[in-house]
Amino acid sequence: QVQLVESGGGLVQAGGSLRLSCAASGRTSRRYTTGWFRQAPGKEREFVGVIRLSDGTTYYSDSVKGRFTISRDNAEGTVYLQMNSLKPEDTALYYCALGATYSVVPTSYVYWGQGTQVTVFS
Repeated sequence: QVQLVESGGGLVQAGGSLRLSCAASGRTSRRYTTGWFRQAPGKEREFVGVIRLSDGTTYYSDSVKGRFTISRDNAEGTVYLQMNSLKPEDTALYYCALGATYSVVPTSYVYWGQGTQVTVFS
């Protein structure tokens, strides 16, 4: 079993930055990938980015590319989402998820955190 805990969300002015953390515990493996997703009220869960834990390869959605960066610290079992130049449309509940497939599809991921709220005001 794997547990994921997100942290770092909050209230930030447009143009500001936040760094989210996703701490994993339990039976994790560097063969896994960690994805970040977000969900705004009334909208479907949206892919943000993904990182392959073995080599750090990343992929981002077009809406965040160039503004968001995913990194990992395998020794600490933590994945980070650095979010810069935040916009009001980035407001959502942000989730990290762990899976065996390098994928943009939520159903590819087995383990999910509880989410952390990010609110960007103008």
